[in-house]
Amino acid sequence: MDPSQLAGIPPEDERKMTAMVESMQVRDSLRMYNSLVEKCFSNCVQSFRRKDLEKDEERCVTKCCEKFLKHSARVSLRFAELNQQTMEQMGAPPS
Repeated sequence: MDPSQLAGIPPEDERKMTAMVESMQVRDSLRMYNSLVEKCFSNCVQSFRRKDLEKDEERCVTKCCEKFLKHSARVSLRFAELNQQTMEQMGAPPS
């Protein structure tokens, strides 16, 4: 969160808002991580004959994670672009 967005807010409210935003970011990160693990495990792990992943399962998990993370990065980038466009349309200076 941009500190200038909190200008004029009492310090106690600013601390509460910052803590809430940080909590939401942690929750979103955990949700993304859990989604990644569930999706890649479901798609890649075929059997439980051994305690270690087989080579093809390991390759699949690696590719799945890379693809998921690249997709997430692209979505974040696109969101930032759209947010920037919206702010410009509203006449607000870019942050």
